[in-house]
Amino acid sequence: MHDILIKNGHIIAPGEGIDQIGDIFLSDGRIKQLGQNLPATNAEVIDATEQIVSPGFIDLHCHLRQPGFEAKETIQSGTKAAAKGGFTTVCCMPNTSPPLDNAPLITYVNTIAANEACVRVLPIGCITRARNGEELSDMVSMAQAGAVAFTDDGNYVRNPNILRRAMQYSLPLGLPIIEHCEDADLCDGGQVNEGIIATTQGLCGNSSVAEEIAVARDIILAEHTGARLHIAHVSTRGAVEQIRQGKKRGVKLSAEVTPHHLTLSEEALLGYNTQAKVSPPLRTPADIEALIDGLNDGTIDVIATDHAPHRIIDKQCEFANAACGISGLETALGSLLKIVHNGKLSLTTLLAKLTCAPASILRMKIGSLQVNAPADLTIFSPHKEWIVDSSNFVSHGHNTPLEGETLHGQVSTTIYSGKVVYRNT
Repeated sequence: MHDILIKNGHIIAPGEGIDQIGDIFLSDGRIKQLGQNLPATNAEVIDATEQIVSPGFIDLHCHLRQPGFEAKETIQSGTKAAAKGGFTTVCCMPNTSPPLDNAPLITYVNTIAANEACVRVLPIGCITRARNGEELSDMVSMAQAGAVAFTDDGNYVRNPNILRRAMQYSLPLGLPIIEHCEDADLCDGGQVNEGIIATTQGLCGNSSVAEEIAVARDIILAEHTGARLHIAHVSTRGAVEQIRQGKKRGVKLSAEVTPHHLTLSEEALLGYNTQAKVSPPLRTPADIEALIDGLNDGTIDVIATDHAPHRIIDKQCEFANAACGISGLETALGSLLKIVHNGKLSLTTLLAKLTCAPASILRMKIGSLQVNAPADLTIFSPHKEWIVDSSNFVSHGHNTPLEGETLHGQVSTTIYSGKVVYRNT
């Protein structure tokens, strides 16, 4: 591993309050020095003039599909997509086949990642066996094997007593419970947001109430148990307010929002556009504004991609049969910078939601540019124009509603543990 000197970059590290032009010297996989006019010695020099240099992005919610769905994605291909998008850490969800509901499977993911991943992979284990909501998984052994959180992602834990017990078991482990908050009875059959688009398209609606009731219940359980609760992919203004009030009461609560819920409304589904079919569904412009407000006032802690790669056949079919999800790692930054460029979110706040905030939830010393921190960095041009062409994706999943769209902002270099793992050539 050789030394690297990043020169003349606009360094922004929200966790340390750094916002300055300068240099960063990397050696032995660590950040060794920040300053001005640092000598190159024998280091590889990366000229970051007119570019942003930040801690490597951290994705709390990503689907790598392995084991079981390798036609959609693998740990190798998914981490290559992550690196291209500027992510140096990804947390992989357990809705694989078989689901990650035991220690040997957590070990399997870690072993594959050690041999094939180009960025850090942190596995998340299931709350219940087979994600069926009936019997708790062995959370202790999974934590010992390296699981960083627990979720039945894609499935809401319908039985409140099961979830209460899971929260109680999570307490001594110090790990969060992550919930996909949709009341299964209220959203049953719903394919798009309940509203005018659903009506005009003749599609079954998924009411925002399904999310808001689920969020309210889970916050009450977290308050009762004292457990750490993380709400996945918040999509409605009512849920934002529930989380805001829960935090005011002192509940140990965090929440995430996705790039697509921040930048796309239900109108993206017009014409039965299966590429924009996601779970929870895209909502209204009013919901989008509430989500952005939640980012700005700290109600929503992080931005996570919910990267969900699919085969072409999974999307090019009847709307009712189409899979939910977007292959989002490679377009996340360009999408999110729309909000920055239109003045609704500061660049520093955006970077905080992608770096130090998720690191805080994980309780890991990453997402930082402190001296001796891991040398995980992302260098990007905030105004560089490019056109989304999914045929150039390195992810196996080419499913995106952004095909042909012009984005402004692109990663030029991603460094993980002091090694360049992506370079835009």
